[in-house]
Amino acid sequence: MPCHVAIIMDGNGRWAKKRGLPRTAGHAAGAETFRAIATHCKNLRIPYLTVYAFSTENWKRPEEEVSSIMFLLEKYLLEAIEEMAKDKIKLCFFGDLSPMSGKIRKLYDETQRISKEYDSEIQVNICLNYGGRDEIIRAARSCAMDCMLGRLEPDQIAEQDIEKHLYSTGIPDPDLVIRPSGEIRISNFLLWQSAYAEYYFTDVLWPDFNEAEFDRILKEYQTRERRYGGV
Repeated sequence: MPCHVAIIMDGNGRWAKKRGLPRTAGHAAGAETFRAIATHCKNLRIPYLTVYAFSTENWKRPEEEVSSIMFLLEKYLLEAIEEMAKDKIKLCFFGDLSPMSGKIRKLYDETQRISKEYDSEIQVNICLNYGGRDEIIRAARSCAMDCMLGRLEPDQIAEQDIEKHLYSTGIPDPDLVIRPSGEIRISNFLLWQSAYAEYYFTDVLWPDFNEAEFDRILKEYQTRERRYGGV
């Protein structure tokens, strides 16, 4: 079984369009899928799940759609605060939350406080206002500052120096990255961390993605031979 699964939650808008519904309805359906898959990962004892919820480029979408996504996030966080302790699911965020509303940042602080109170069976990482290139740039700037302060020599910078400044520091790299919706690209998602991940692309739109599809992908993953650049 993989230790860490990452998912690009894609296809909400197309799912809604196929049904003559507004894109916001697709995001609502996708949020329920996320909840179901997170619970399924807990039941399968997969320790880490990372999902791509909102990228640094998604601000370019229509204002109504962005507002809908933020509303759903607020709703989920409110529910998560009530359920986290009961379900023992640790919730973390990757990304720059400074542009988020004060309400979302306050809810984020509350989830972080609760997460620190217990050892969790599963950690769910939500990538919000996240971009892989942006993350690497931030890490490089932090390493440059360490060099300026005399903490690090430029010619001694190693992978671990970059990794300790990533949002995912302390978390194992993803073993499996899943992208629903039929698109075959990684869209700036976990560029550093997924260097040796196994990828799986499926035509199923995210709101239609379910536990059976997830299990089918896990079985395919288990047939693969991972060499990490070796023979």
